[in-house]
Amino acid sequence: MSKKRIDLLLENVTIESVAAEGKALTHVDGMVVFVDFAVPGDVVDIQVYKKKKNYMEGFIKRIVKPSEHRLEPFCQHFGVCGGCRWQPLPYEMQLEAKRQQVEDQLVRIGHLEVPEIRPTLPSERIQYYRNKLEFSASDKRWLLRDEDPAAVPENDRMGLGFHVGKFFDKVLDIKQCHLQPEPSNAIRLFIKQFCIDNGYEFYNIRENHGYFRNMFVRNTETGEVMLILIFAYEDEARRKALLDALIARFPAISSLYYVINEKLNDSISDQSPILYYGNEAIYEEMEGLRFKIGPKSFYQTNSLQAYRLYSVAREFAALTGNEVVYDLYTGTGTIAQFVSRKASKVVGIEYVPEAIEDAKFNAQANGIDNCSFFAGDMKDVLKEAFIQKHGKPDVIILDPPRAGIHPDVAGVILKAAPRRMVYVSCNPASQARDLAILCRDYRITAVQPVDMFPHTMHVENVVALERKA
Repeated sequence: MSKKRIDLLLENVTIESVAAEGKALTHVDGMVVFVDFAVPGDVVDIQVYKKKKNYMEGFIKRIVKPSEHRLEPFCQHFGVCGGCRWQPLPYEMQLEAKRQQVEDQLVRIGHLEVPEIRPTLPSERIQYYRNKLEFSASDKRWLLRDEDPAAVPENDRMGLGFHVGKFFDKVLDIKQCHLQPEPSNAIRLFIKQFCIDNGYEFYNIRENHGYFRNMFVRNTETGEVMLILIFAYEDEARRKALLDALIARFPAISSLYYVINEKLNDSISDQSPILYYGNEAIYEEMEGLRFKIGPKSFYQTNSLQAYRLYSVAREFAALTGNEVVYDLYTGTGTIAQFVSRKASKVVGIEYVPEAIEDAKFNAQANGIDNCSFFAGDMKDVLKEAFIQKHGKPDVIILDPPRAGIHPDVAGVILKAAPRRMVYVSCNPASQARDLAILCRDYRITAVQPVDMFPHTMHVENVVALERKA
């Protein structure tokens, strides 16, 4: 049975504030209304598409009077592409909305006692700040509202870009993305045209057939570029023709990989990228340290802001040079090595074995001999016997996945009783949940939101904790 369409238009409504999930908020007849792509101060007509007991959701049918704060979106794909939803919102308002999001999760919802939350640390770049992007290929791209499907020529039906909203099989063809510096756009556009000109079939995501599937572009602040192309099956002649054309056209590519992915999903975490040309890795630098980035390595996607994030973590750790530090969820060991100069010993633990291998390589390459790294599930590795063997931590730094930490891990941390902790999180909601457990024995001494992803609702948050007397 199809859902009944809601035919409700709210007219001449003034948007009041920024809300969660990148939406804006207003009230109509005492009911909360969430609106996509709106700016506080906008006077709009709202088409409601969802109505519940306590709230409604809708989109802007007409802007009656734009807010004095409203900016013109800089990207031609705004509103269709799911990213950069806050383009009409001035950056200062974005930063305050992120600080408010942290306050809501920690104080209003989490009921935690916190000192005054610092203003969100702004990103040095608010465009072209990402060092990694993935683009998906589709033989049936997303058609825009003003396009007549019958009039679209066959060679214009292929798309290479981002998935649209909640549709796993719909890809928006991207002309220019403002997230990653060149040659990212140029490489993507070249690949698309080469495939069209030479009859390469783009993948059909729903029916799982076709040749070219997706691609990754990685870059560093030092100017290196890694490109990874993924094909659904091996066709050596066509593969080599495309790869050789890319090498000839883009001398900036320093590392070129390909993957033959015959699975039904696009993940390459269980695949083995094959080096076709150039160096096996690219390298990022931070305070004189070099970090190896392979085709499957994890590295913070905003390189410049990662430095500021790690600087906050180091500040909150308040190291004197004598401490044993545990860096939990260490990834490739970036934070561990970043703080190692001010620590006696650093122990890093991470679930992904490949990341730990990168961490060990980086530490050796950087001449760091006071860091040791261990791979395994955190709740299985971080046990009393492990702590007895490697030393009781004076400081623990946590940077877990969005889901936060396992209750067993929280229990071991509380039993280890470090003097200080630093909790770095990309999800203030799960962070607040975990802090409620940790604050049985600790008090929060500082909270610093950090903007890693301008024009999005996402915020990184760093919290300092001290053990209660």
